[in-house]
Amino acid sequence: MPKLDFLILYEHTVREYESDLLLKMELERRGYTVEIRQLLDPKHLRLFGKDKPEVLVSSCMYDNEAINSHVYNNIGRCNKIVNLHWEQMLSDTQEQGDWFNMNGNAKRCVQTCWGQRTAKRLQAHGMEEKNTPVTGAVMMDFLRPEFKGYFKDKAALCQEFGLDPGKQLHLYISSFGYASMSDEEVAELSRMAGTDFTGFAKTNRVSMTETLAWFDRYLGEHPEVELVYRRHPSEWKCRALDELAAQRPNFHVIFADSVKQWIVAADSISIWMSTAIAEVFMAGKSCHILRPVPIEHEYDPVIYRDARYITSYEEFAAAMAEPNPPFPIAREVIEGYFDPSPVPAYKRMADLLEDVYCNPPRDTPMGEGFTPHFNALKFVALAGVHWLYRHKWEPRKVFALCPPLANFAQRIYGYVDKAYIPPEEIRRMEDRIRPYVK
Repeated sequence: MPKLDFLILYEHTVREYESDLLLKMELERRGYTVEIRQLLDPKHLRLFGKDKPEVLVSSCMYDNEAINSHVYNNIGRCNKIVNLHWEQMLSDTQEQGDWFNMNGNAKRCVQTCWGQRTAKRLQAHGMEEKNTPVTGAVMMDFLRPEFKGYFKDKAALCQEFGLDPGKQLHLYISSFGYASMSDEEVAELSRMAGTDFTGFAKTNRVSMTETLAWFDRYLGEHPEVELVYRRHPSEWKCRALDELAAQRPNFHVIFADSVKQWIVAADSISIWMSTAIAEVFMAGKSCHILRPVPIEHEYDPVIYRDARYITSYEEFAAAMAEPNPPFPIAREVIEGYFDPSPVPAYKRMADLLEDVYCNPPRDTPMGEGFTPHFNALKFVALAGVHWLYRHKWEPRKVFALCPPLANFAQRIYGYVDKAYIPPEEIRRMEDRIRPYVK
């Protein structure tokens, strides 16, 4: 293999991989070599030597520790770091705080922005314009007219998942990531982030319980509806979902395929606080925002400010009967965060990456203020967990006599399993995208 030009790192498979693959194929069309790897993939020594990439493309890059973990521990020293910056829909408190406005040398990385509002926010917090380019959001490209025919229609999708295409297909896009976390996990996250998420976790749980109660009642009264509950990438399956699926045969928890595919096929859509509401807008559809209880403003994405909410079951039942509901968020708000352009975002992003590749580093992320340290424990642990995963040996059984080790390894094992993409699925995705890369 020739020296690698670009290494793209992803975190959440469903959220990122399709867009990363589109970007990879465009760069390859231009003659570059590109590899996509997951953040928890085993570390390869070749990437520190003969295949060391010229440009590291990350999924997130908030501080010096992220530079160390995502860059230095994957490829060694590199000053050409471009962040795809997957978390840009924030609350007002998050927009004003330090963490999401980049800390330390992360301000010297190229932090791509989906829209002008994000670029201006980062610049107001000390970043230079050269490091805050506006590229648009690659994941939105699949909803552009140029990609017409990319997604399956409702009939094909329903047939694939055993749903009745003759029934109304309702999609619910969930964001209840904290509802599936234990109190201990919430406390650990709070310590790590320096923010107390206890109250927000409670809001998650109460909102999820109330929303599922609405669905239970509605589906009982409307057997002509198929409701697909779409879990957030950080959300795990839970007993409440299993119980409702057992109670109502027209309730389905489905995580397969992209949220965009379900948006395109759905007859109606509901949402809680997901940034996928922008994808609903880009698909030319509308949706309902279900808020059984208020969300603390410090966690609610600013894009939802002044939106129209549904707060009771009666409102929900009435909304479901609306044939063409108005979009609940103003157009200018959406387009402020998702830059409209006649040029697809993946081409704009590829132009940026090509510019970074061909020119001297724009800045010095690994310069003054950055102290690298190699995490040997993580290097060995990831290799070990992946070896166990290949043999389908679960750590909780292998290390049953050492509970702390078993729990540590099992958690990594779970993330590895969640992110795994079979090679045949990657080939299928490539074949599906290839006709649109021109």
